[in-house]
Amino acid sequence: MQFGSSLEQGRRDMERSRREFIRDATGLVIGFSLIDTSLAPQVLAQRSTFPPGAPGRTVPAPDRLDGWLLINPAYGPGYLVQVFTGKVEIGMGVETALAQIIAEELDVPVDRVFFVMGDTAQTPDQGGVGGSTSISQGANPLRNAAALARAVLLRRASEELNVPVADLSVRDGVVTARTTNRTTSYSNLLTSLTDVPLRVTGQGFGLNVQGDAKPKSPADYTLVGTAVPRVDLPPKLTGTFSYITDVRIAGMLHGRVIRPAGVGAKLQRVDDSAAKSIAGYVRTVTKGDFVGVVAENEWAAIKAAKAVKVTWSAPLTVFSTHERLYDYLRTTPPKSSRDTLKRGEAAMAIAGAAKVVEATYEFPFQSHATMGPGCAVADVKADGVTTVWSGAQKPHAMQRAFAELLGVPLERVRVVWVEDSGSYGRAGFEDVACDAVLLSQAAGRPVRVQWMRDDMTAWGPKGPPVVSVMRAGLDAGGEVVGLEYTSYAFSGNEVNAVPQVAGNFLGAQLAGVPAVYGGDEFAEWSRMAPPYAFTNVLARAHLIAGFHPTASPLRSTHLRDPEGPAVSFAVESFIDELARAAGADPIEFRVKYYSEPRAKAVLEAAAEKAGWQRRGDPLVRRTTSGPDLNGPAVTGRGVSLGVRNGTYVATIADVEVNRRTGVVRVTRFVCAHDCGLVVNPDGLTRTIEANLMQSISRTLKEETTFDRSRVTSVDWPTYGIVRASDVPDAVDIVLVNRKDLPPGGAGEPSSRAIAAAIGSAIFDATGVRLRRVPFTPARVVAGLRG
Repeated sequence: MQFGSSLEQGRRDMERSRREFIRDATGLVIGFSLIDTSLAPQVLAQRSTFPPGAPGRTVPAPDRLDGWLLINPAYGPGYLVQVFTGKVEIGMGVETALAQIIAEELDVPVDRVFFVMGDTAQTPDQGGVGGSTSISQGANPLRNAAALARAVLLRRASEELNVPVADLSVRDGVVTARTTNRTTSYSNLLTSLTDVPLRVTGQGFGLNVQGDAKPKSPADYTLVGTAVPRVDLPPKLTGTFSYITDVRIAGMLHGRVIRPAGVGAKLQRVDDSAAKSIAGYVRTVTKGDFVGVVAENEWAAIKAAKAVKVTWSAPLTVFSTHERLYDYLRTTPPKSSRDTLKRGEAAMAIAGAAKVVEATYEFPFQSHATMGPGCAVADVKADGVTTVWSGAQKPHAMQRAFAELLGVPLERVRVVWVEDSGSYGRAGFEDVACDAVLLSQAAGRPVRVQWMRDDMTAWGPKGPPVVSVMRAGLDAGGEVVGLEYTSYAFSGNEVNAVPQVAGNFLGAQLAGVPAVYGGDEFAEWSRMAPPYAFTNVLARAHLIAGFHPTASPLRSTHLRDPEGPAVSFAVESFIDELARAAGADPIEFRVKYYSEPRAKAVLEAAAEKAGWQRRGDPLVRRTTSGPDLNGPAVTGRGVSLGVRNGTYVATIADVEVNRRTGVVRVTRFVCAHDCGLVVNPDGLTRTIEANLMQSISRTLKEETTFDRSRVTSVDWPTYGIVRASDVPDAVDIVLVNRKDLPPGGAGEPSSRAIAAAIGSAIFDATGVRLRRVPFTPARVVAGLRG
């Protein structure tokens, strides 16, 4: 199907009344709704077709029961189950897992389940994606709606087959009466069904619905818990999948934004005379300090952006230097502070200890560095109806922000999620969408904006830097008598992780919209690392104000588990240091001070799989060049424990360290993972593996560099990431499947403590403790020489 034809069909469908749609579709729509179901046929027509323009209508209230789930016999052979969800697929197999849950409750094949995801005109506001909650929370309303749909269909089948509901069984959408062997199908049961009520509770991530039907018990699952192949992979592997970069709208222009010379630079003058000679150039757009060009094609936009001569005032010199970042965090008076845990008298206990261990750990600014920089398309019409196509994680929040930016009612803005190149937090996809909105508003035509690499790494939001200062005392027997933890950090929410106000966006800030602070988000002991049960603990967190309050290339925000990797790096590395100081094995030491059975189980599972040998002082080292310890390469092993929102992860890392070059290579990971009930073991395994690879990159390679005014790591040579040659020789994932628990989060927990595992393995190999991420060759060599 061509997009143009689907657009025309969509217009015709949108003119239908609800009664006409139900009559023509002969289908069942059940669930709770924030949508108008007249949009459903165009979605069913082709799975990856880009929907037409904004409907410009009021979204139905949540207590209307015509939106979550549609079973329709009119498309394809048999029937189709169409599901509407505010969750989106950002590369971790969520769509497949949700399809398994729906198919399990309805007793239909997975290939009969199709999704509309993250379209504000068609799906409920479930908060989008974040916090590893897509399955743990996002699946609840889907499961309940599907269970109710099955119950309603069985009641109808009971009437048709003249047998009690208890006598019915369902397989692949076919209902069979056990006593008479008569059958009917979901397709035959749809004609006379009407809305069925559901109770709506919560909102955002916690939005849920319940009906009078109880979902299946996990003991009865036959599909959930099996390795169903990912439904999105075949079109991706064959090159037929439609990404955000493939969106094309009639009359669409292409845009590029010209960034300031540095933070705080003000627009002085624009000379676009040279650009006017470029074929396809349309115009230059300015609004405050926002400058962009639009053209008939992308190459013309790229050339025009280079041809336009923009004069800026001198940028402000408000950043610390990159080299002094951690000193700046430690010495700058905090904007906010709080004690996150106070138990006993830690200072007094440490003062009387037989041995005191102290260490400071440092974690840098990091960029999202997605493989492809962001892209978006916006169509701002003169009548105020706006449609935005974007790959950002929270479409409904963006809808609110763009309505505010344009000064129009919420229902006049529609945001349609289309998959981009991966997104774990706020990578900048929201900002590129805002650029497209501003350019479309000025040009009066749809505008597609494709960021360049330097847009993404220089101006995209960054994960926050954190300094963790730790101090502990041990008695003569090696018992920890007291511990102090102090963190100094920029907020992980300085740029609001929920982009729901116009002042959150870079382009809007440059255009003169006041910046909005996202809120205080501290680097906290125990919440972001295992809560070890020492008798005397004092944990304090200090929040440092960002370098500049608006339009800064060093704006800090969520990057996969914002402060979690930094805090866990510090805590888990320090636990290893304490274990060594006490002469204890690192695994035994952890179990001793953290008695949670699930934590102990993953540590034991990882140890068994890895063939863990008890560790003490790093005196016995293996070499890859013979028994000579002065040879070029030595190997070591480290362990870490990650805990996040009820998910427990133990990881063992084996490393090889070249003593001459300082190059560290992870040769093996063993990761034991307990996130409760496993919905799709294959999908979960791949998600964990991807987490581990990204974490190697963040541990060994990634660090945003900057001077007093601008970011200097703007491309792949200056902001490095891991390559194929950095992938370990072996990655062993051990899934601890807790069928007695609901499914928990898996998107972030396994990334939490990888730096500590690698750092402890380097220590095990060399006797050198690295306390600043990333572990670059230069830092390794300096440690060895020191």
